[in-house]
Amino acid sequence: MQTRTLGKNGPKVSAIGLGCMGMSDFYGARDDAQSIATIHHALDRGLSLLDTADMYGPYTNEELVGKAIKGRRGQVFLATKFGIQRDPSDPSRRGVNGRPEYVRASCDASLKRLGVAHIDLYYQHRVDPNVPIEETVGAMAELVAAGKVRYLGLSEASAETIERASKVHAISALQNEFSLWTRDPEENGTLALCRKLGIALVAYSPLGRGFLTGAITRPEDFDEDDFRRTNPRFQGENFARNLQLVKQVETLAVEKGCTPAQLALAWLLAQGQDIVPIPGTRQSARLDENIGALEVRLSEDELASIDRIFPPEAVAGARYAPAGMATIGR
Repeated sequence: MQTRTLGKNGPKVSAIGLGCMGMSDFYGARDDAQSIATIHHALDRGLSLLDTADMYGPYTNEELVGKAIKGRRGQVFLATKFGIQRDPSDPSRRGVNGRPEYVRASCDASLKRLGVAHIDLYYQHRVDPNVPIEETVGAMAELVAAGKVRYLGLSEASAETIERASKVHAISALQNEFSLWTRDPEENGTLALCRKLGIALVAYSPLGRGFLTGAITRPEDFDEDDFRRTNPRFQGENFARNLQLVKQVETLAVEKGCTPAQLALAWLLAQGQDIVPIPGTRQSARLDENIGALEVRLSEDELASIDRIFPPEAVAGARYAPAGMATIGR
């Protein structure tokens, strides 16, 4: 398995990770037995980076991952997150909490659910605008000193926030949505700042929430409780426009002799050695397909062709509904 380094002089992880969120939440029906089998298959293939969060489920995804890695902890670089709170009476409602006491309590709860003595990479899932980042990261740094956490990360933070946080404690990774159809890190200065500070970018939804695989052809393909039904990019005219972009990716993939998913991941991997995509899947076959992207080499001409057919401004619709958009880039 190829590896990449998280942060300046940081740990080495598999060049592609596994996002575990969809195994428990947001993308329709769950099958824990299948998901655990997929995690085991990932470890067997040498994939080390597993990504979860306390809000996935909520809580059930950490429990699932904990079950899957029991007895195999030494093969895993385990990442989880805190900071997004869901209302038990209405899980669709969200809050953000970065208070130091909440950071400490969240970490202890995650350690228990995961069944581990330490978390390898602990992210603040979203920045709390009501708590100075210095206070939140200060509490996270205390967790490192206590041996409960090894490395720190942020998610969807602004360049200014990242810079302030880095003055309190080294930040090893920034987790942001980054893919052919979400180029925000290139455009808002966060990728440039991460490179200046030696911070890796862990790319979630690197396959555009499954859209870049070419397997999604109509909104009706989603389960009733799949959140993509309410995502702006998957609705109405936006869906139709974005589907035309994906069809062009499919054409290039055929010419290259790979799948659309592999082409999209290969493009992302080619953007820099400091980028680690974490595509999610519940299926071992899809996992193997994603890992296969590591063998796809794109020439400069091929990368330029992809950029021409899939420029950032061509994507239709916002990444999230307004409430979700309000929580990013703080």
